[in-house]
Amino acid sequence: MTETEQLLTAAVAHVAASAHPGSAPLPAPATREAVARAEAALGFSLPPLLAGLYLRIADGGFGPGYGLLSLDAAVAAYLDGRGTNRAGAEGEDGADGDGDSADGGWGWPEGVFPLADWGCAMLACVDCRSEDEPVLLFEPNPGTVDSAWWLDSPGLAAWLAGWLDGTAWFEDEDSDMDLPPWPDYRARIAAPAGGTVLPAGA
Repeated sequence: MTETEQLLTAAVAHVAASAHPGSAPLPAPATREAVARAEAALGFSLPPLLAGLYLRIADGGFGPGYGLLSLDAAVAAYLDGRGTNRAGAEGEDGADGDGDSADGGWGWPEGVFPLADWGCAMLACVDCRSEDEPVLLFEPNPGTVDSAWWLDSPGLAAWLAGWLDGTAWFEDEDSDMDLPPWPDYRARIAAPAGGTVLPAGA
């Protein structure tokens, strides 16, 4: 069994075990067609582990914080931040619910998928253009773009494992969240929006 399959199996079991009686049911899992549509809109492929979470568990609503965004919400937030979402540009409600772009108008980095909602405008994101698939923390509240992006985890697999076994910083109430800055922000906002679908890590 591959590491991806092991993590997906563990995530399915974890979500099932943590369900509370009377809580709202999760959305149905995403279909392969929905994942393909999302990738076409984004212009890049989702890492297999990330796609597997949507395909095997639910189309968002589970996970740390307020849970994974649905595919539609994540795509809308990404396109809005990249300046390619017409609805967001016209001031209609975006994925954050207030009509603002996902990043407050600073410019969303190319290939970075908005993954999970921490609340207070903070997001966990996956760099789908990097072979290592690092998870980033978008924290815009300091108010300056160069202090908004942090390296949360060196890879999506490690981030997911930290949630599952309770060792991630966000599972520790006493954590000081001492994360290093993400050094690639400036280079990635200069990348063109849209384009041909490329494999993760390309």
